[in-house]
Amino acid sequence: MDEIEGGAPPKKKSGMVMTIAAIAIVSVLGAGGGWFLGGMLAPEPLTSDEARVLEEAKATIKAREAAEAANEAAPAGGEHGKAKKEDEEGLPKASTEANGVLQLDPITTNLSYPTENWIRLELALLFKGTPDVAMAQQIHEDVAAYLRTVSLQQIEGPRGFQYLKDDIQERVDLRSEGRVTNVIFRTFVVQ
Repeated sequence: MDEIEGGAPPKKKSGMVMTIAAIAIVSVLGAGGGWFLGGMLAPEPLTSDEARVLEEAKATIKAREAAEAANEAAPAGGEHGKAKKEDEEGLPKASTEANGVLQLDPITTNLSYPTENWIRLELALLFKGTPDVAMAQQIHEDVAAYLRTVSLQQIEGPRGFQYLKDDIQERVDLRSEGRVTNVIFRTFVVQ
């Protein structure tokens, strides 16, 4: 009897240790898998350049809103109105054909999925030398055709927007054969 009693407890202890070890291994594998998938799915933090561009865009939007509010509050005629018009004409604009910048017509189209969502995009192209209007029209059509193939899930979040910018830049580079040095995103709206 002593041999049977003496032999039974170690088996229970061994079974308990194996169960605890199995639970620990499964927990470590689950935590590691969750960390790995979380790293793949979570958006990466913005780089300093992306953060700077985002801050510049926010500042531009605030400046436009302030200018619009000032225009609404200003009187419509009289000497003040004439002076303001002369000041606006005297300031040179940065985005002119003389500077090599050509603004494209706004592109408004629906997305491929879901089809009830629309995208509006305004772009400007920075050319090496004088702008080529015919080439700009071809680029406009290429970008519009590309946007019809994009789904909402592809452009969600900052990473999706960056992929969209990269894809459009690549298409412009191919079409222009290096004559367009930069694509400037003026507006981007998804509705």
